[in-house]
Amino acid sequence: MTSSAPDARQIKPTWLATFKVYLEPPTVRMLLLGFSAGLPLLLVLGTLSFWLREAGIDRTTIGYLSWVGLAYAFKWVWAPLVDRMPIPLLTRWLGRRRSWLLLAQLAIMVGLVAMSFNDPQVALQPVVWGALAVAFGSATQDIALDAFRIESANTDRQAALAAAYQTGYRLAMIWAGAGVLWLAARAEVVGVTSYQHGAWQAAYLAMAASMSLGMLTVLLSPEPLRLPMAKAKNASEWLRSALIEPFADFLRRYGKQALLILALIAVYRISDVVMGIMANPFYVDMGYTKDEVAAVTKIYGVIMTLVGAFVGGVLAMRLGVMRVLMLGAILSAATNLLFAWLGSQGHDVTALIFVISADNLASGIASAAFIAYLSSLTNLNYSATQYAIFSSMMLLAPKFLAGYSGRYVDAFGYQHFFTATAMLGAPVLLLVWLASRAKSQ
Repeated sequence: MTSSAPDARQIKPTWLATFKVYLEPPTVRMLLLGFSAGLPLLLVLGTLSFWLREAGIDRTTIGYLSWVGLAYAFKWVWAPLVDRMPIPLLTRWLGRRRSWLLLAQLAIMVGLVAMSFNDPQVALQPVVWGALAVAFGSATQDIALDAFRIESANTDRQAALAAAYQTGYRLAMIWAGAGVLWLAARAEVVGVTSYQHGAWQAAYLAMAASMSLGMLTVLLSPEPLRLPMAKAKNASEWLRSALIEPFADFLRRYGKQALLILALIAVYRISDVVMGIMANPFYVDMGYTKDEVAAVTKIYGVIMTLVGAFVGGVLAMRLGVMRVLMLGAILSAATNLLFAWLGSQGHDVTALIFVISADNLASGIASAAFIAYLSSLTNLNYSATQYAIFSSMMLLAPKFLAGYSGRYVDAFGYQHFFTATAMLGAPVLLLVWLASRAKSQ
């Protein structure tokens, strides 16, 4: 059984039926699990870069440390294990998807606690090791959760699940971004203007506790029904079915279009990912305080994230995924130009509100459509492995390139950097157009 992208020629649901999808139990569960998935990302990338910059770590080092995020780009390596291998005792209790989800969430929680008890100004390496543990746990959670989501509903519900997942994901990123900054600011000793590790420690411990929401959701959720799968007779047969067959299945189904699809996946989010590493150092260097960035992101970021993810999911169901993919690609590149403009405004909180609002709206629309597109490409027999391959490819080139972002800013400045990242989005528009034409033939 193979899923397919929403077809504009199919009978469209009524608007009431479209909105009711968001109240169904699988959609609500995906909202909560999306929160669990989105929480770790900024804590080892975006928010961590704010912490490191405030601790006096140079931008070039911060850029290189973003390579911790490459764990997400190589998760396809162990995705077959998550897809097929049971965990002793835990899988018998919870089922295969939920057991891996719970184990990954525990790893994230432990890694965040380890990060909180180490000061990067005193010793950077222990913080990096903790960040690696969080990244690997988070990548593993993504593998299991993507399969859990795809197996939880039919194809016509995937856009709604993607939108709910993205809403929870983005809300968690705001909590892991604005929330951490707000908590750290509240935990600072009044009257002390220098860097305070204790404030960041309190904030990261709160983030570790926040993972309990996802863990509780896993424990209370039903294990999704899976298609019957023949047991492998020996190791070579298992290797073929777990590692080789998911790749071969994709190539068989899409043939010559496979390379075009993979190219689109590889670069679709390149503008956002490369730019995002330097966003928080940019705020610090522009003189914005933790409270200012937290307040703007908490209020305007939340609103525009919810609007973007909801609009992206609804438009994908009504107009088709490919049209919304094009819209998301255009908006993502355009908002990077707004950051370049922000760099010329000095310390202007009103301008910061406008730019962060636009960026969150664009990201919500693009991400909801892109998740639905990736989901439509998978075969339910290999959902975890195939989706892990797709989402890994989405991050590999952008994360690698982002590692040099600090050096680029040091050499050319923030405005030039943001403009350059916007230009990276130009090839994406061509690839979406070509993929749309190939899909309609």
